[in-house]
Amino acid sequence: MASIVHQCRLFFIALQFFTRVPIPGWVGFDPSWLHHASRYFPLVGVVVASVAAAVYAGAAALFPAPVAVILSTAAAIYLTGAFHEDGLADMCDGFGGGLSTERVLEIMKDSRIGTYGAVGMGLTVGLKCAALWSLPTPAVIVALFIAHPLSRLAAVSLIWEMEYARADGKAKPMAQHMSHREFGIACACAGVPALALATAGMLPWLALLASVAGAALVAWWLGAKCLRRIGGYTGDCLGAVQQMAEVLIYLALLAFFHRGAWP
Repeated sequence: MASIVHQCRLFFIALQFFTRVPIPGWVGFDPSWLHHASRYFPLVGVVVASVAAAVYAGAAALFPAPVAVILSTAAAIYLTGAFHEDGLADMCDGFGGGLSTERVLEIMKDSRIGTYGAVGMGLTVGLKCAALWSLPTPAVIVALFIAHPLSRLAAVSLIWEMEYARADGKAKPMAQHMSHREFGIACACAGVPALALATAGMLPWLALLASVAGAALVAWWLGAKCLRRIGGYTGDCLGAVQQMAEVLIYLALLAFFHRGAWP
């Protein structure tokens, strides 16, 4: 029983860290819990997907698809405090404008947004919206429940495989070494809803495999780039991986629908 309560605490800590959702007072706080809470980052994605899907379903009953998608996307961004979008913008600015490791890290720490960041974030959000409103309503809801957990699993894989690149930073408390068991829990949090949707016939198995491959490709490519440029990852890198993996998953699912492989 104590172990179950502790796991619930870790989930709520992750929910508080990655979203604006208030957590119950009984959860409490211990700094040592933070670096174990990242295992539930994909489960936080399920919460975000639930809110985004609810907003989309309600809006789609009243408005055209583009409006419903924008409202759903806005709800997800508000819920997370634009945490991941900010990371993507910072990484675009740092990697686009920095020549040395020190300069890249310095730019990424700057709260101001530059041209690279504005373009990167604008294109990413635009692609997300365009891909989603090209899908029918049931497929959009499925896509949200696939993309949000899986994209966060892609980000978690950097914590599992790499070292944190800064001496300090917002993500430093959660950037301690992740064990294989903890990463397995993260995989289960992302995998269970995806497998449930595919088993229920709401998503083709090949489309699910393409989504997983897309998320893995983003994690590998951006992870290698981070390792080469700054010797590890930062919180901004995690946000960038999450955002780019989410976009690639939507595009993979849209490709299956467009080819008629997803009725």
